[in-house]
Amino acid sequence: MADVLPLVEARLRSALGEPDARAAVTFLGTDRIEVLRFPAAGQEGGIVRYATLGMSAQPMADPTAPLADPVKGPRAELVLSVRAGLADTGKVLRPLAVLAASPQVEGVIVAPGASLDVGEALWPGAPFTSVLVAEPGGLVEDLELDAPLDPVRFLPLLPMTPNEAAWKRVHGAQALQERWLTHGTDLRDPSRRSVPLE
Repeated sequence: MADVLPLVEARLRSALGEPDARAAVTFLGTDRIEVLRFPAAGQEGGIVRYATLGMSAQPMADPTAPLADPVKGPRAELVLSVRAGLADTGKVLRPLAVLAASPQVEGVIVAPGASLDVGEALWPGAPFTSVLVAEPGGLVEDLELDAPLDPVRFLPLLPMTPNEAAWKRVHGAQALQERWLTHGTDLRDPSRRSVPLE
């Protein structure tokens, strides 16, 4: 079976450019997860992107299945976009690696509409401890793999405040995204306040 990760990294580079930093994190009993940082294009307030590399090495397995299929199953990497220069977002590398390792560690399938919580601020002073997994295909196109492997999907992460996360649990991901849209929320602002939820 061909190694998936060089293909994934090539897709990320073709979509986002050259990374200017990378960090590797290994958790007990899991494969190594790397996080790549793709810098903002020159201007202050530009968008810096962080992408995981390693989550897609193995397919995500249904936690209720008696045996994990080593070949079939959804594969994904995570992508976070934030405005540069407004917060110390460089410290998001480890929380992102934790989220990318969750399918192996906790046996969860990460899919659009899911909430992922790291239990601490995503970076120092961040008003967010969790993210909403958004629909793939906009920023980085799915990477088709040879059959019978599922394609690798690149899932955008949208940071949520604790209030937004609680509201989303009651009303659903779609309702929260509509509220963000209605209020013109800048989801890439690393220090934004919670959207009005009344």
